[in-house]
Amino acid sequence: MGMFYYGNADDPIHIDDLALAHLKVVVATKLRRNESFTLSWAHPEGDVPGRSTIWLHPSIPLRFVFDDPTPPPLQPEWIAAMANSANSSGGIVLVTADMISSEDAITAED
Repeated sequence: MGMFYYGNADDPIHIDDLALAHLKVVVATKLRRNESFTLSWAHPEGDVPGRSTIWLHPSIPLRFVFDDPTPPPLQPEWIAAMANSANSSGGIVLVTADMISSEDAITAED
């Protein structure tokens, strides 16, 4: 389970390493272009029920921390889907890795 630190928050957002790797690619691309957007997710089992949304902006510090030192294989379809949703008014809605097929995976080059 990876961790996504947003702004100056002490408590990270826990995200599966595979989902976090895909999210990192899209977030880095959008913020490098100076584009802002929202990120939403359902709270994981064991947390308080509900969902959260944050506003991602180039001026807000972010940190991605992965449990596994080896980058996972990335799936271009998942990256494209996230990028397309980031461009919509609803922003990125994080989904679990089991919603994406493992076909056409490529190795990440972080």
